[in-house]
Amino acid sequence: MSCCGPTRRTVLGAFGLAALLPAAGLAGAGRATASPGPVLATDLEVVTVTDTSAVLTWTSRDPGTAIPVDTPGEVLLGPADSRRPLRPVWASDGATPFHYAQIDGLEPGRGYRFEARSAGVRAGPAPSVVTGRAGTPETTASFTTQLPPPGRLLRTLALANDVHYGETVSGLVAGDLPPGIRQEPGLPPYPEVMFDAVLDDLRRPDRGAELLLLAGDLTAEAAPADMRAVRTRLDRWGTEGQDYLAVRGNHDRPHTGTDYADCPAVPGAPDHRDCWSDVFGPRQQVIEHELGGLRVLGLDTSALDGAGGVLDAAQFDRVTELLRSEPDRPTVIFGHHPVTVEAGLTNTAGPGFVLDRDTALRLQRLYEGAPGVFLQHSGHTHRTRRTRPDTACEVEFLEVGAIKEYPGGYSLLRIYEGGYTVNFYKTRTPDSRRWSTLTRAEYFGLLPEYTLGTFADRNHVVLRDFSGLS
Repeated sequence: MSCCGPTRRTVLGAFGLAALLPAAGLAGAGRATASPGPVLATDLEVVTVTDTSAVLTWTSRDPGTAIPVDTPGEVLLGPADSRRPLRPVWASDGATPFHYAQIDGLEPGRGYRFEARSAGVRAGPAPSVVTGRAGTPETTASFTTQLPPPGRLLRTLALANDVHYGETVSGLVAGDLPPGIRQEPGLPPYPEVMFDAVLDDLRRPDRGAELLLLAGDLTAEAAPADMRAVRTRLDRWGTEGQDYLAVRGNHDRPHTGTDYADCPAVPGAPDHRDCWSDVFGPRQQVIEHELGGLRVLGLDTSALDGAGGVLDAAQFDRVTELLRSEPDRPTVIFGHHPVTVEAGLTNTAGPGFVLDRDTALRLQRLYEGAPGVFLQHSGHTHRTRRTRPDTACEVEFLEVGAIKEYPGGYSLLRIYEGGYTVNFYKTRTPDSRRWSTLTRAEYFGLLPEYTLGTFADRNHVVLRDFSGLS
């Protein structure tokens, strides 16, 4: 069994009416305290279930004020087909409001009953449709571990996006609306807290990721200092082209103005300066990578201006050439913008927020003739969701929740000889758990409804033949 220790720093979490406060009012609103009496254990989420493990998160609060309070936490577990009492399998190292319990050593394909507790009080589901719907693990207090695909585990890739280095207020859509959330004074900027937590998590033995794919929006607005800072952090962690690959998002696009004057001018648009190209590479270029027979292609879907996605003719032609030359080769593709009609109709910004319709259809028709393509990873929407293709291609189109805010994490793609699994993980450092809980209040408290995704979106198994991979 593994666990995560108590938080080092905690502050008032926005909850209920607190979500209506202006951004400035949420900063430093108070520190969590030890519980003086009764406790409300809430926000229970069964985030991750693999073949041998499960991750549960929940929060301890004062029932009168909703202020997070420090309590010990524990999880009790037992087989679903047994009437024996549940037994303790996890306990926190100390008191904390923000509980993260990872239970290891479970049996594949087996049902389990569980209880999560704060100071002996049973935790209830988060007050959202996603976790409160009848039949979810939170309402049934049970889950079933995955049955992994047959054969050996071959590769493990991490899928992540939307860091927003340089951002200071989270959750804004237009101007100062809806009310955003700031980091508590004295703590590191939240993009750094959350990105550090992801990178640190991926180095732990229980994750085992050998390649990180970053699908854009590494910066808030492509400021040169932010671009260099995120690259420096990545290079302290690993080597580009070996440990990580990164494509740009709309926030990383070329910008205008004096703040960008020292960056290279964009050919044909000299008023636009491209700071990404100085640090990561030129615009509209395909990233091509090979990993033991697995082909990984990164797409730059950012437009010169605006939030929508594009692929210029040269980049599309190169993708076409690669896929037609080896159509059956197992291939993962990643880029910032989602590509399906469903993605356009169900995200909060609408159809103009995804890859342009003509290019998206051409790309999916290209995949029909390249059956080796099996998954496309996107960011941009800050949610975890699978959407249906618009053509007959057999590709999983997966959007992954943002690093920078709730739910705050990444997905692991584990490839076996007989298929693959996808599991979403929240980060587990004390400061990242605190920030993730605080940002539940974004969009007037509705953010979890949109970004967490269903249990099946976060955790699923797909059977497919990968026996040719090394």
